Amino acid sequence: MSASASSPSSSSDTGLWHERAQALLAEGLVDGRASIGGQRTAAVSGETFVGRSPIDGRRLGEVARCQGADVDLAVRHARHAVDDGRWSAKAPAVRKRILQRWAELIVQHKDELALLETLDMGKPIRHSLSVDVPAAARCIAWYAEAIDKVYDQVAPTPAGSLALVQREPVGVVGAIVPWNYPLIMAAWKLGPALAAGNSVVLKPSEKSPLTALRLADLALKAGLPAGVLQVLPGFGHEAGEALALHMDVDALAFTGSTRVGRHMLDCASRSNLKRVYNELGGKSAFIVFDDAEDVARAARAAASGIFFNQGESCNAPSRLLVHAAVADEVIAEVLAQVPRYLPDDPLDAHTEMGAVVDEAQLRSVLGHIEAGQREGATLLAGGTRAHAETGGFYVTPTVFDDVSPQMRIALEEIFGPVLSVIRFQDEAEAIEIANGTPYGLQATLWSGQIDRALRVARALKAGTVHVNQFDEDDMTVPFGGVKQSGNGRDKSLHALDKYTELKTTWIRVQAA
Repeated sequence: MSASASSPSSSSDTGLWHERAQALLAEGLVDGRASIGGQRTAAVSGETFVGRSPIDGRRLGEVARCQGADVDLAVRHARHAVDDGRWSAKAPAVRKRILQRWAELIVQHKDELALLETLDMGKPIRHSLSVDVPAAARCIAWYAEAIDKVYDQVAPTPAGSLALVQREPVGVVGAIVPWNYPLIMAAWKLGPALAAGNSVVLKPSEKSPLTALRLADLALKAGLPAGVLQVLPGFGHEAGEALALHMDVDALAFTGSTRVGRHMLDCASRSNLKRVYNELGGKSAFIVFDDAEDVARAARAAASGIFFNQGESCNAPSRLLVHAAVADEVIAEVLAQVPRYLPDDPLDAHTEMGAVVDEAQLRSVLGHIEAGQREGATLLAGGTRAHAETGGFYVTPTVFDDVSPQMRIALEEIFGPVLSVIRFQDEAEAIEIANGTPYGLQATLWSGQIDRALRVARALKAGTVHVNQFDEDDMTVPFGGVKQSGNGRDKSLHALDKYTELKTTWIRVQAA
């Protein structure tokens, strides 16, 4: 698929987006073939699977069903690229220029990429355009700009010795990314891994592979040497597991569920003990104290956080912990926001919430809603499927009150637009509830007291704590969690730690 020079730029014309989608599919421009060795290619077996849109079940096209033989081939290309230095041996300034050009091409193809992203996983086109595509381009450009400014070190050794501590690319990196933010998650892995000089084999989710494949095309166009980046669509238990088990993959970067993250570690232990960096699930607490200066603003932020991207965000604030004194006020404002997030056509430029990714995810979300009702929580809003007549997968924004910390909806990651309200009486109880899950990705607290904000932030077991805001973000700060939310960090210079080895060169300096 190629972008038309006359394509609209961030158009708000809903009809035009539908026309473009129809033309895209009618002309057979969706290319689901793998990208290996600089070429688009069918799977070695010739097998495919059908990609369908969660918007209405429409057929998007045939996608290569890559498996073990494809992984072997892709890793061989990646290893050759590492060994002959076509990328790893280039000066950082050279890698920088190519990655910058790639970022520019992503921006130039923003409409095409946004349309593919929306068709593939159901998020509103307005968000694909304003959030996902620009964020992916910024990530690639940021690491491009950073890589020739990262210095090695000279250790403070005794006189007569010189010890150099240098970063080297780890080699062949396997990257497995989820379906909820296909472009952004791919960029978070590819930006630092490629900037550091590695070769990468990327396995996107079988539920949303199209933009990752298109990224590979644009990377080649930007000048990335063939063999440095391979993209293999396929199923996790086939292509993903083969990549995790491969003896010639040096590091594995995985974003997905905690259950699969455990399996990634098992695969590493059964193969070559490759380093594994897991960015896993979350059950983020959003705490509103009674001294918050603007509880209505806090409530609006909570609603936006849980309903954005259909609730399909690992850091979504799915547990709203509210002091009993302000609970009714906060809940009333959250409920006032619900109509804004009623699911609608993702190709409508005004839609705020689209479709969940597929029928299996729909069933999972509805199953959790049923469990919440069965266990005694009070359903205040939503809880139903919407627009079933379209053939798509939509869930109404759902709010539960009277949730206890032991309920399934308070403990398990739902990955859907479901908010659980838990009331608390004091600071100690809020901290205990917030830390009372296996996860530790993010947390949020709202308070007008700086002492409390600092005290509680220190007590919360989370990789990031937001104070009096939710999800403010920048490429300069790391993203990742503790406990069963994973290890390692995406974003910022810290991400380079995952994709580089430290080598010490110790030199004896003879006295004159």
